[in-house]
Amino acid sequence: MPAPVTDAITLITPAASMSSAVHGGRAKCLQRLVRLDMPVPLTVALSFDAVRAIARGQMPDVGALLAPFGPAPLLSVRPSSLDPDWGGPGAILNIGMTDARHAAMCAEVGERAATSLYMRFIQSWAVHVARLDPDAFDLPAHPSREGLRAMLAAYEAETDERFPQSVAHQLTEVLRSRARAWEGTSARLLRQARGAPADAGLGRVVQAMALGVGAGESGSGVIQFVDSQTGQPRIIGRYLSQSQGREALADGRAIYLTRTERGPSLEDLCPAAFARLLGYGAAIRTRLREEMQIEFTLESGELRILDGVRVQRSALAAVNIAVALARDGVIGRDAAVMRVAPTVISELMHRQVDPAAPRDRIVTGIAASPGAATGRIVLTAEGAQAAAARGEAAILIRRETTPEDIRGMHAAAGVVTVRGGTTSHAAVIGRGMGLPCVVGAADLEIDRRRGTVTGPGGRVLSEGDIVTVDGSSGDVLAGEPAMLEAALDGACGQILDWADEFRDIGVRANADTPRDALTARNFGAEGIGLCRTEHMFFEGERIGLMREMIFAEGAEDRKAVLARLLPLQREDFAEIFRIMQGRPVCIRLFDPPLHEFLPSDKAGMRDLAEGLALPLSDVEARVEQLQEYNPMLGLRGVRLGVTVPEIYDMQARAIFEAALIARDAGDPVVPEVMIPLVSAMREVELVRSRIDRIAAQVRAESGCDFTHRLGVMVETPRAALRAAEIAQHASFLSFGTNDLTQMTYGLSRDDSGRFMSAYVGQHVYEEDPFLSLDTEGVGELLRIGAERGRRGRPGIVISICGEHGGTQRAIEFCRGEGFDYVSCSPFRVPAARLTAAQAAIRARAGGDPRVAVDDHNLYEV
Repeated sequence: MPAPVTDAITLITPAASMSSAVHGGRAKCLQRLVRLDMPVPLTVALSFDAVRAIARGQMPDVGALLAPFGPAPLLSVRPSSLDPDWGGPGAILNIGMTDARHAAMCAEVGERAATSLYMRFIQSWAVHVARLDPDAFDLPAHPSREGLRAMLAAYEAETDERFPQSVAHQLTEVLRSRARAWEGTSARLLRQARGAPADAGLGRVVQAMALGVGAGESGSGVIQFVDSQTGQPRIIGRYLSQSQGREALADGRAIYLTRTERGPSLEDLCPAAFARLLGYGAAIRTRLREEMQIEFTLESGELRILDGVRVQRSALAAVNIAVALARDGVIGRDAAVMRVAPTVISELMHRQVDPAAPRDRIVTGIAASPGAATGRIVLTAEGAQAAAARGEAAILIRRETTPEDIRGMHAAAGVVTVRGGTTSHAAVIGRGMGLPCVVGAADLEIDRRRGTVTGPGGRVLSEGDIVTVDGSSGDVLAGEPAMLEAALDGACGQILDWADEFRDIGVRANADTPRDALTARNFGAEGIGLCRTEHMFFEGERIGLMREMIFAEGAEDRKAVLARLLPLQREDFAEIFRIMQGRPVCIRLFDPPLHEFLPSDKAGMRDLAEGLALPLSDVEARVEQLQEYNPMLGLRGVRLGVTVPEIYDMQARAIFEAALIARDAGDPVVPEVMIPLVSAMREVELVRSRIDRIAAQVRAESGCDFTHRLGVMVETPRAALRAAEIAQHASFLSFGTNDLTQMTYGLSRDDSGRFMSAYVGQHVYEEDPFLSLDTEGVGELLRIGAERGRRGRPGIVISICGEHGGTQRAIEFCRGEGFDYVSCSPFRVPAARLTAAQAAIRARAGGDPRVAVDDHNLYEV
């Protein structure tokens, strides 16, 4: 027989040695309530280790556990986890009810109340401890001796043994069953889905029952002092006479707490108890520095506080509560910043499907860009544009998107793709535009000829059908569920302003168009860290000019076409400079392979041939000539700048002339020009010499002087390794972690989704490296590149501008390595500002694990 566990039992007193990390949040909170002299029933805590030991068959000394409660106690057992959101096996009440105790209580509180307590315990025991069929133990509407005898007989018939009559045996088996339930496979999977580690601990609190039934005014209730949806001050809750636990929240007979014309209230029934509850609520808010929900009972008019838990809250309420506590001086600004998770800010920036709305799920893919949108199905970019022209919202569903779909994506309310992962074209563009997007919905089949989409189970949808994209969950829903509107209000702005006081790393935005730039500025970006100029070439007539340039016979013909593109690029840049009002703007020169601008189907090639007045065979031959086996490693980036230098010449001139235009409007501009996909110092030398020559020409032609900075986008492992020599010709190094991750791993980010879940599931990779920065492998290259870059050019500006730039892991890594700024999609900027501040606050606290973003355990601080 296993030996009993020692040092497992802690009587909760003001001086007891306890912590949330050992005993769980509920146990620690009860200790704080005891310290506030609140009428908390006698309580004993079992630690995480004690509960783990119980699951293994090693019980604590049950006699010692029962000793503080005296003879023949009635007890409850409740869970106490580190984070209440992790759940856990629920409470068991009325442990200790036996035939003898029932007979005694009939005389004390009346037969009806005593019988009700006994029957409730028999039901809980049968279902949760003995694991019997619940239908055989339904509670009758009116408890009676006959019903009690029938329930005891049903238990004996099912188990071939009498209902347990020993308090010690009852408590032992309750603790054992609850501990094993927490360690079970289903419980592990459930808490992992809620963000808990698989090995998360669970404590238990054993508490003397405050009955809530009997003579005099007796009952139970729940009260909180803020609205869970808005966070605004408001007394909310219910009270139910002759009840236990949280029955008041589910029973239609429950009465209100505050005096109201709608019906009776606790304030009318027991004004003294109600006044004490208000006082306790104020004390908890001030001393525990949190908005709490209080579970209480009345026993013959005597108030007991059973529990205090953090008020459940919406994203909006979380922000409003944190700001209100800080403004009232209850917590500091840094604590307020720490209490708002970055995901809360992201959620408030977008419309969301109402959590209470029914969800008719068609398919679930990968949640690629947050927010929700409803519209009619379209299967082409042209269809989305046509719908927008009619004033109709459209959901663009494609196998995958390409740069040619940009205009359709701009016109659509949301996007769904069958293929792709979190760094696919649709995902990246969707996040940059704030467009709800679901990718990798592999169970969808698109038939463009019939205009249909077929989902799992053969469900067929047609163009024009209404669907909803939930980019926060990955769901594609039929119809138009209720929505919650975006709610970035004054409290959010206040939290972000406070965050800016604490963060010590810059936050810029990736912005490709004037509209993106305006969004970035409105969201508090300190500048633009990546402006991808190629996206400008897909707008309107520009793609036609690009194709004409591609088919030009020689350098002079290319220059002639590019001269027609020059004023369009110049105006784009000038508008971005004007919008950013003197903030830094880093413009990446042309990067993609040229074949991306050419049609891939016969119909598109025929249209192109007609537009260029060329034979179809010539167009087909040129398209074939530009095809590459691996275009992402082919003729793109700086390689185009070296071999087709006219493109970079045009772009440099457009940038410098735009800077002068913006300066004339009153905004001083120092443009930053970035060369993509560098792997050798000589590439930088060649491009720099041409750009410097263009700058000199513009100065001479305009008679105006200006300054510019030239930098390198570090996307290849070789560039990181040779950063010392590359930095000698650059003012800044910006790590493009999307391509750098691809090249480090030898993975295609567009194809890795086919097997990535298996790799993560089998722990080959800790996480998808395209979703979460690999701080070990890719991070080592970042560290090497930054260190060698600084060695080659002391004071050089170091940053990151890949999709990782807005994630907590990347921000904490970059801050730790002394990077100057991170750059991310405009809609990620507010969350990135908050994340950066939280990283700085944690560092200031010396990495104290109690200083957590999702801080449910502020009782510790």
